Amino acid sequence: SSSSAESLDRLYPTVGSTKAPRKRTTSQCKSEPPLLRTSKRTIYTAGRPPWYNEHGTQSKEAFVIGLGGGSASGKTTVATMIIEALDVPWVVLLSMDSFYKVLTKQQQEQAASNDFNFDHPDAFDFDLIIATLKKLKQGKSVKIPIYDFTTHSRKKEWKTLYGANVIIFEGIMAFADKELLKLLDLKIFVDTDSDIRLVRRLRRDISERGRDIEGVIKQYNKFVKPAFDQYIQPTMRLADIVVPRGSGNTVAIDLIVQHVHSQLEERELSVRAALASAHQCHPLPQTLSVLKSTPQVRGMHTIIRNKETSRDEFIFYSKRLMRLLIEHALSLLPFQSCTVQTPQGHDYEGRTYSGKQITGVSILRAGETMEPALRAVCKDVRIGTILIQTNCNTGEPELHYLRLPKDISEDHVILMDCTVSTGAAAMMAVRVLLDHDVPEDKIFLLSLLMAEMGVHSVAYAFPRVKIITTAVDKKVNDLFRIIPGIGNFGDRYFGTDAPPDWSDDEDALST
Repeated sequence: SSSSAESLDRLYPTVGSTKAPRKRTTSQCKSEPPLLRTSKRTIYTAGRPPWYNEHGTQSKEAFVIGLGGGSASGKTTVATMIIEALDVPWVVLLSMDSFYKVLTKQQQEQAASNDFNFDHPDAFDFDLIIATLKKLKQGKSVKIPIYDFTTHSRKKEWKTLYGANVIIFEGIMAFADKELLKLLDLKIFVDTDSDIRLVRRLRRDISERGRDIEGVIKQYNKFVKPAFDQYIQPTMRLADIVVPRGSGNTVAIDLIVQHVHSQLEERELSVRAALASAHQCHPLPQTLSVLKSTPQVRGMHTIIRNKETSRDEFIFYSKRLMRLLIEHALSLLPFQSCTVQTPQGHDYEGRTYSGKQITGVSILRAGETMEPALRAVCKDVRIGTILIQTNCNTGEPELHYLRLPKDISEDHVILMDCTVSTGAAAMMAVRVLLDHDVPEDKIFLLSLLMAEMGVHSVAYAFPRVKIITTAVDKKVNDLFRIIPGIGNFGDRYFGTDAPPDWSDDEDALST
């Protein structure tokens, strides 16, 4: 098979520089990072853009591009070129190949002998495709099946994707369903010469899918070519843009990029600016619980707020304060009555936690400093992490990474961050937990210091989330920094270099 693949190299047309055979983005290994690496930059393909308003709901739907065309026409290559030229940080590249239906035993046998028609509309699970695209367009998380082209079956594990600024959906039948067409904001048909498509398909199926030349040609003549003539080519008339020569047509790709940019500009939203102007002059919500300001608590705040405090003392007293905060939060969990017998043989009317389990989730990086305090008082607590960073250009929070324990939806979740100013990052983290089916009233947001603005923002968007802190400062300056504040907690705790003006932002840029 390898020698057959090599013999095709000389037939393969070269347009521009020679590129290595592409990897199928949707059939990636479960351990692969959620990244799309292009020649110039890295693009996150799992995460969430900051398109959430002060109500905690999505303000704009994602822009969905449909890429249709024949098999091996270069759809994924065109998609990658569009993504790279767009320079948009959050993109989902979704392949129709992930949505082949599960084959029966008889169909499996037909597929093994190249007698099953994978190029017919009935081979695809359009109901699942439509449901998945609808959720992605709304910014919700979805589970994508992983298809094994060698065994013609779905793998047991599925991968999770979030919505993005731009969703590119590519497939031979991308325009073959009326309901699916309604979800596409821009339809592009990649029109490539049939001889080039055949050579590409031969090379791909032999080198990547372990098939022989005879089988590939048999399948092409029996199914692929007739399907293209009957089902795929007629959909060209539905396209908004036709790209002849595929990835070789850089002029067409530049025009597409310009159009998508204009559409994205209409969807821009400054989350933090919206939060800053909302919910002002309102009384603090009843869901807020502030640790009693005893002389001890006030004394610890005095130490950690002092800019002259050494890093060693800052860490020591921060840890003490975290421990008190965690203990206070645990007292707000639901408890039920229970009776135990003491060693003296007498009954004791006590209380026991009435939930199933407690999970701690830290918002990286400052939030992870609270994990030891939680572990110290909660035996066998599970820990998850969420990484939210500020976009240097927009100043908006963006979700980059998350790892949450399984079955978290049944737990009470302690969401930890050290400072909350506008509440933008905290709201995004809460939204992630809700996407993982954690009930809103089982989420406890813990922070050493919060601004009133952040309290109002979170409480307004999520009125059943419990907000617990050791202190609330009244003001936030024009740069959304808490006044009088505590400085950049992460920098002071970890000893990293701070910017000239220390920031209290809970979503400040992490290292």
